[in-house]
Amino acid sequence: MLRGLYTAASGLTANQRRHDTLTNNIANMNTPGFKQVTPVARSFPEMLIALTQGEDAKSIGRINTGVFIEESLPLFTQGDLIETANSGDLAIVSNIRVAEEVDGELVEIPFDESGKGVNQDGDIVYQPQAFFTLQNEAGEERYTRIGKFMVNGEGELVTLNGDRLIGRDEQPISFEGASIAGLPPEVEQPNVISLDQVRVGADGSMYDAGTGLPIVDAAGNPIALRIAQVDNPNRLIREGSGNYRLDNPEDNPPEQVPNLAQISIEQGFIERSNVDATQSMIDLMAAQRAYEANQRMVQYYDRSLEKAVNEIGRL
Repeated sequence: MLRGLYTAASGLTANQRRHDTLTNNIANMNTPGFKQVTPVARSFPEMLIALTQGEDAKSIGRINTGVFIEESLPLFTQGDLIETANSGDLAIVSNIRVAEEVDGELVEIPFDESGKGVNQDGDIVYQPQAFFTLQNEAGEERYTRIGKFMVNGEGELVTLNGDRLIGRDEQPISFEGASIAGLPPEVEQPNVISLDQVRVGADGSMYDAGTGLPIVDAAGNPIALRIAQVDNPNRLIREGSGNYRLDNPEDNPPEQVPNLAQISIEQGFIERSNVDATQSMIDLMAAQRAYEANQRMVQYYDRSLEKAVNEIGRL
């Protein structure tokens, strides 16, 4: 009897966590760049039940001992774009494809809506995703799809949380001392270029909005965004505020997207969250009903134990 009580209690905990995850998804429907999280449930190890009579044992079968939420996986599908007309808002449109060699020819691996595919060997392959590269206060590399940026007092391009945006030279992007390449020497240039003067190309390169000439840093190098390609986005760990990190970045650190034709940077747009509101509400109601069913089972076992203790014990 207690085994059933523990099973129902584990169902309560699992559905509570599932409910919390779905509620968080719905609460972030309007959060730019938010990626929907899917809870993954798994059963506890099964137990072999046997009937023992003296030295003989007869196998009855296996019994499951409960369920738990093993992990919560983000869904890194592309979100819709919303136009803001703000020069500091950037959105990544990503469709990175993976090809493998089959009989001497390159064949693209098809991915489903969740970004998962299977190669010719039957191995699961995940669609690589592109991210803005950030540097936090501790100097650690982070990744995000929230493209809302501004220029701080030091002329650096930062997020709303103060994390610095990294350029293709793997250094924080700074407009202090930057200039417009190709202008005649007699043309006076500002000390700090404002975002309203910057036009970001589809490949992440930055140009002067008026002349179309490249913007270079104080060392004379063209300024461009570093868009990191994460081959397996499921390696990413959420840190909050839309930032992700890698558990072991030294093993396989993400590099700049090699084929820039497979991504596009859209200036004046932000990426919406990819939360499916309708499906999330359906899953939320299902989790609530499953929670109530497990709750009734716990109440049933509680009444049975009460009867066993208070009534049967008197006999």
